Amino acid sequence: LKMSPLLPLTFVSGNPGKVSEVASALDGLYEVTNVDIDLDEIQGDIEEIARRKCEEATNHVEGFVMVEDTGLEFTALGGLPGPYIKWFLKSMGSSGLHSMLEGFEDKGGRAVCALAYASGRGEPVTVVKGVCEGRIVAPRGEGNFGWDSCFEPAGSDKTFAEMTKEEKNACSHRSRALATLREELE
Repeated sequence: LKMSPLLPLTFVSGNPGKVSEVASALDGLYEVTNVDIDLDEIQGDIEEIARRKCEEATNHVEGFVMVEDTGLEFTALGGLPGPYIKWFLKSMGSSGLHSMLEGFEDKGGRAVCALAYASGRGEPVTVVKGVCEGRIVAPRGEGNFGWDSCFEPAGSDKTFAEMTKEEKNACSHRSRALATLREELE
C-alpha cells in the first residue's frame, strides 16, 4: 500500500510557536509550510478579521492557505479588547491588562481563535472558531505567547504561561479551533 503525499498548506504567520502548533495539529493531513506576510487587519470581530486576512493572503500565496486571528475578551468590558488585544498588550503589558479590570467584580474572560482557510484565490473562505473560557488574573508564569501569563482557563489553577506545552494544547482556544478544522478537513 502506497501512502499518498500530504497536501500542501501554507500557514501565514510570523509566530514560530503558532506555526509549530498548527503543523503538529495537522500532522498526517497536510504538509504545513509557513510564510510571514504583513496582512492588513481591518476593524471588526475576530471571525471577520480572519476572513479578510485569508482573502488577502490568497493574493500572495498559491494553493491552500490558512490564517489565524485571536482575541482575548473581557466579560466586564463587553468583549473588549477582543481582536485588538495585541495593541493593548503592546501599550500596557500583561499586568496592565489585569489592572484594567481592577474596578470590576467580574474577572471573567475568554480566549478566542478564528482560523480561516481557502483553497486558492477567489475560492470561498471558511472560518472555524475555538473558545476557551477562563478568567483574567495577575500575571504568573513565563514564556509562551503575549497574554498567556494573565489568562487562567476555567477548571485550572494555572495560567497558560504556567502550563506545559502539552497542558496548554489540551485546552487552548487554538487547539479547539484546530480540532474543529481537522474534523472538517478529514
